[in-house]
Amino acid sequence: MSEPSTVEIVEGCRLPVLRRNQENEDEWPLAEILSVKDVPGKKLYYVHYIDFNKRLDEWVTPDRLDMKKLQFPKKEAKTPTKNGLSGSRPSSPEREVRKSLELNLQSTTAPSRGKTLPTPKRKVESVTLAPQVSPVTPVPSLPSSTEASQASIYPATTFTNKTNREEHESLTSLTTNGTARRLMPSQPGRKRKNCGGTDEMIKVFQLNSPRCPPVPLQPGEDSQDSSDGIPSAPRMTGSLVSDRSHDDIVTRMKNIECIELGRHRLKPWYFSPYPQELTSLPILYLCEFCLKYLKSLKCLQRHLTKCNLRHPPGNEIYRKGTISFFEIDGRKNKIYSQNLCLLAKCFLDHKTLYYDTDPFLFYVMTEYDSKGFHIVGYFSKEKESTEDYNVACILTLPPYQRRGYGKLLIEFSYELSKVEGKTGTPEKPLSDLGLLSYRSYWSQTILEILMDLKSENGERPQITINDISEITSVKKEDVISTLQYLNLINYYKGQYILTLSEDIVEGHERAMQKRHLRIDPKCLHFTPKDWSKRGKW
Repeated sequence: MSEPSTVEIVEGCRLPVLRRNQENEDEWPLAEILSVKDVPGKKLYYVHYIDFNKRLDEWVTPDRLDMKKLQFPKKEAKTPTKNGLSGSRPSSPEREVRKSLELNLQSTTAPSRGKTLPTPKRKVESVTLAPQVSPVTPVPSLPSSTEASQASIYPATTFTNKTNREEHESLTSLTTNGTARRLMPSQPGRKRKNCGGTDEMIKVFQLNSPRCPPVPLQPGEDSQDSSDGIPSAPRMTGSLVSDRSHDDIVTRMKNIECIELGRHRLKPWYFSPYPQELTSLPILYLCEFCLKYLKSLKCLQRHLTKCNLRHPPGNEIYRKGTISFFEIDGRKNKIYSQNLCLLAKCFLDHKTLYYDTDPFLFYVMTEYDSKGFHIVGYFSKEKESTEDYNVACILTLPPYQRRGYGKLLIEFSYELSKVEGKTGTPEKPLSDLGLLSYRSYWSQTILEILMDLKSENGERPQITINDISEITSVKKEDVISTLQYLNLINYYKGQYILTLSEDIVEGHERAMQKRHLRIDPKCLHFTPKDWSKRGKW
């Protein structure tokens, strides 16, 4: 559709934009104009498709815009600025809703008497979140703790409870868009304590008990530490995960057109803070071994004559077949670690790039051929994590996605946790693809254990949440949330049982047949270090 000469499209406008979906069909989703630029002979518009992932954002020509349904941005009320002058800025409908939500939150939590003090936004959210987690279908409360200490396995009973499943998913989505678990308000007259596997189950199941008041569900694998654009509590230690509080129009737009890495050309999904002079190039060239960025093919060829690396720096701690893992210290190999973070930021929206990589270890997975060790993906982790995080950021490069490498990276991170003698969990928030991969890995790992259980003396096999956590090194909260997501936990004759239906068993067997890549613990040569001794940094 052509653009009328009388209408000028500005940043913040919304209108339908033509795009092709996965079925190669035309569709007109609503999009927001983030930027406008003039090129010889025409204008280009950078659009973000509403309710779509940012990696689909793109530059479009005017003929793809539906001008008949153009929505101009609303103006906010003029407010005094720091210098005393009034000012206003264009606002999209999302900003209007968010502003009214913040006003409602502040009004409901204002003190009733005395001097009114400014309340931090994150505390307001934490107070209002708990009462919302109340609509849950009641089931019988737990029996005694001894009866609930173990869960029986019914291997072939079909049991479906659609209502509970739907309500659990709505509860999970609420927790996903809420605040971090550190911000949950403590209930009056009640002490919080670390519970064992049995008590963890009791805590979750009490959500469905008619005799008990609703308790906030502990965040599971799909919990996110910050809601859309609203910052969560600041972390006291280093982190590679963004709190999304610093987003602006620059970081919302992709700035690199194309990256050439070895034999692959990658189209970035998100913004990455490469030097400004490189963002105007049609192709950014990277050395696939040291990840140094260069502005031209000639510069890359000259660099390759000097670069002696044929594998990532650091120690090779795993090799089986053509797959190898290298452990890289962010302090000892700072330049490589920074270059790796720059590359990863192109494909991770929630990642904040810190040039101070000292507090992190990077585990790079490679594939070997006659030319060297080619990077496939990586994950990073803090040397010292006070919250049992065993992954800070994790990425499989796009040419290697959907081939099982993501689950291999996740499995390797838990193998390291087993050697360390700890349980671990990934740092939140997870990206959409990361959440799918972790949820799938947890489901397959737990089902693998449950299906291998054997009955003794003709009785049903029994296992506790603690047992599953110790065997897999998966944190108890993640085990419980996965069992709930699979709808395996049921109440039967006074006790809680895990019911494996035929559909779940068959689906698991099909998935495991496709999973050819597995970590062999015998090929892992890894000795954990005590990073609390600063001398080892």
